[in-house]
Amino acid sequence: MKFHWYLSRIMTLSALTISSTQASSDQKTTLDFQAAQQTILQVVQQMPDETAKSSAGKGLPAIVPETKAAEAKKLTSYHQRSNSYATNPDSDPPRYVRRLSDIGVEAFKDVTWLEIGLESRMRYEHRHNDIRRIEGGNDDPFFLRQRAWIGIKEILDPFRFAVEFQDSRVYNNRFVSTDQERNEYDLLNAYGELYFKKALGADDRGNDRPVRFRVGRMAYETTDRRFIARNEWRNTTNTFEGFRLNLGREANDWELDLFGMQPVRRLQTKFDEANDNLWFFGGIGTLRKWSDIATLQTYYMGQKQTGDPNGFTATNRLDREIHMPGFRVYGKASNILDFDVSYNHQLGFSGPNRVDAHGYTIEVGKTFDHAWKPRIALFYGYASGDKNPNDNVDNRFDRFFGFARPWSADHYVIYENLKSPKIRFEFSPTQKLGFEVGYGAYWLASSKDRMFDILDGNISNTIKDPGFNRDRTGQSGDFGGHAFEGRIRYQATSRISTILGYTHFTAGEFVKNRIAATSCATLHKHPCTDQRSGNTDFLYFEVLISLL
Repeated sequence: MKFHWYLSRIMTLSALTISSTQASSDQKTTLDFQAAQQTILQVVQQMPDETAKSSAGKGLPAIVPETKAAEAKKLTSYHQRSNSYATNPDSDPPRYVRRLSDIGVEAFKDVTWLEIGLESRMRYEHRHNDIRRIEGGNDDPFFLRQRAWIGIKEILDPFRFAVEFQDSRVYNNRFVSTDQERNEYDLLNAYGELYFKKALGADDRGNDRPVRFRVGRMAYETTDRRFIARNEWRNTTNTFEGFRLNLGREANDWELDLFGMQPVRRLQTKFDEANDNLWFFGGIGTLRKWSDIATLQTYYMGQKQTGDPNGFTATNRLDREIHMPGFRVYGKASNILDFDVSYNHQLGFSGPNRVDAHGYTIEVGKTFDHAWKPRIALFYGYASGDKNPNDNVDNRFDRFFGFARPWSADHYVIYENLKSPKIRFEFSPTQKLGFEVGYGAYWLASSKDRMFDILDGNISNTIKDPGFNRDRTGQSGDFGGHAFEGRIRYQATSRISTILGYTHFTAGEFVKNRIAATSCATLHKHPCTDQRSGNTDFLYFEVLISLL
């Protein structure tokens, strides 16, 4: 595995020609970001706007029409995207990656075997009285994330490989940096694979059904992103080390994805390393035979953890084993409604406690026949929480390595101990401009369990959890609060997209009572919580630049 890392570092540096300064033996290499940012802007300004070219089909999350090539591919592919909010996995390789032949340079028009990508993202956030913290007031961080990809396919078949580099940094932050914000100069992907294009023949529409075996470091998304996700919103990215075996591919009428992996620990200023105490494994079967009506996914996922006596959290120090069978079905009921439904049950043990938990999601939506493509959607999500902290049964649902933000734009809740109805409306007046507004409310499934990410309860591997986000007596109530959120997306060019967003959260009884119970005036010791209403404001502006 070390060979992959060192080889990929050399290739990435060669591709980016980024100047670096020598690092000490226990620190990552630091980059000259001012020079890098100037280079990015110069290259983008010099390159022509090619919205209509074939590269747009895998471009930024834009509001642009699909190309003729993409439309032709749809005629044979069985794959149908879900209309539910934020549940479609990123492509493999990611959207910012291009074949060298597709970047619009005549000299490279025949180089179809080399894939490259360069991406830069900058985001400013303003948070007022953020309830993720025990301290109130304002926080105004700037986030920078740089990515680069290089991959070889077809020319050396069946052998292929790819490397993806990422550098994540945060500036002007008031609070201590965490591994959700900072992960300097590291690798998301560094794998080799064997790809047998026609190993299983072809499906009824003539799509080759390949077999692919991939080994190394991998960052990817699958199903509805609720259990395995790259977490694109976050400044850092989930990744794993292990293997994947795929029978079939996305275009086929059926596909089987088998995996066994160790999650990678994000070390903010050192090279990341696999978590040797935890294995994540499973299999996902997808049936697309009748995808014009419905796509069915059935799966099994599991985790096995050997307790680490030196683990940062109490959970890290436990022997744990969780098994989760589940299913998802999504599609359209003619042109009347679209739907996306899932159910998952978890069994096993966590330390001395037996695990018995479940979660489900339901979304139905309607897209109206209008030039602005207005869509309204209703959503309900449920995840069980621990009913009784003293009964030796753990009922808290585990989201594994899934996304967080679509549950709560300000990241106060995730897919655990939750009952959440939502309504969302979106429309696109032009191909480049889109609006989204939504309203959601959050109840705890169990008033005796925690509200995940409030009052320093989840400062990952950085600050010890003071336990303020849980009331084991249940007397703080079960209503977390409700939120209004809005977002405006504008695609300035085919390579530059921008997002302006705002969320206002109004605290419910649980949040208000936890702030009161843990306030400095009540505890008379540290750590303690600033006394405040619990209402918060979150404003952000993001620019995403793809250079190719």
